[in-house]
Amino acid sequence: MQQLAGLDEILSQSTEAGEVPGVAAAVGTHDRILYQGAFGRRSLSTPDPMNLDTVAWIASMTKAVTTVALLQLVEQGRIDLDAPAGRYCPEIGAVRVLESFADDGTPRLRPPSGPVTVCHLLTHTSGYSYDFASAAIRKYMKATGLPPTNSGKRASLGAPLIADPGNQFIYGISTDWAGQIVEAVSGETLGDYCRTNIFDPLGMADTMFKLGASQHARRATVHAVKEDGSFVPTEMVVEQNPEFASGGGGLYSTVGDYLTFTRMILAGGRLNGQQILSRESVASLRRDEIPHLTIPGLPLFSPMGPRVADFFPGKPTGWSLAFQINREATPEGRSVGSLFWGGFANTFYWIDPIRDITGVFITQIVPFFDPRAVKLFKEFETEVYRRL
Repeated sequence: MQQLAGLDEILSQSTEAGEVPGVAAAVGTHDRILYQGAFGRRSLSTPDPMNLDTVAWIASMTKAVTTVALLQLVEQGRIDLDAPAGRYCPEIGAVRVLESFADDGTPRLRPPSGPVTVCHLLTHTSGYSYDFASAAIRKYMKATGLPPTNSGKRASLGAPLIADPGNQFIYGISTDWAGQIVEAVSGETLGDYCRTNIFDPLGMADTMFKLGASQHARRATVHAVKEDGSFVPTEMVVEQNPEFASGGGGLYSTVGDYLTFTRMILAGGRLNGQQILSRESVASLRRDEIPHLTIPGLPLFSPMGPRVADFFPGKPTGWSLAFQINREATPEGRSVGSLFWGGFANTFYWIDPIRDITGVFITQIVPFFDPRAVKLFKEFETEVYRRL
């Protein structure tokens, strides 16, 4: 860890300057942990420090975990990636495309040009969107009374497509549906399945959809950003008694737990003597599944003004079955073919198989892509590569 000791200064200076309330970060290779550090406060309303065992909402970092769960069932021959997803969840087979709205606001729907496959769900080419990312879906929800996607209500999964399957990369509820397929095929809740087949074998004791008393006591507060850029503590907690566990964004974890998960991917599916995925499955997670498309920036609104979530503007990136993929080397030092993604509360990670390095970075700030958190993450990653 001495090799990366300089990372302490980067992270601590940011919290002392008030750029982020608190941060925890960790770096590792396939066979060892190189760095762990935590600075600042869990909440600006209390003196409790941010620690390595601080529990945080990791939001869309859940997606990679759900994908691993589904691929385990693929390995067992119980799920076919190329099959229509409606084989496992009939509701998907009945989904329609939202084409327009009548003058009275009634949605106009049509059949899709083809079925949504399981692979479409994992690559976000199904045509499903999020309500926060699509004005059309928000209008549809208002017209039909459909609950929002973060409500924990299963009816929220009843939103239509906004494009035909296979034609566009659209970030949305696809991985929530992938989690429902895991439940349908395994006969278990997504939380129970992941606990038995991923978390317990890897020793990820603080990763869960429903918080236990210990995790509640160590949970970091999610901070919202005000118009002047200051942070205000919120009461935001993922619905703890939902009608379904969100495979797209419902998990809580710690920086160490999630580093264990990314190190497992880096190590080819096996870590600490536990085989989680086959090497063939991990190879599929490293393969660009949409070479004909590139990931667009995600438009976002915040009290500080509109922004576009795009880690590498002007540089094309792809998507595997679970991760965004760097098609070019990055200024920070990341190799071509590296894997990465993040979560709405400004949690980020990357996995670089070429350099055998992975890093996890956790804050609790909303909305996503806070410029100060992104800047700190990039500085952190740059220093990691500089010291390798």
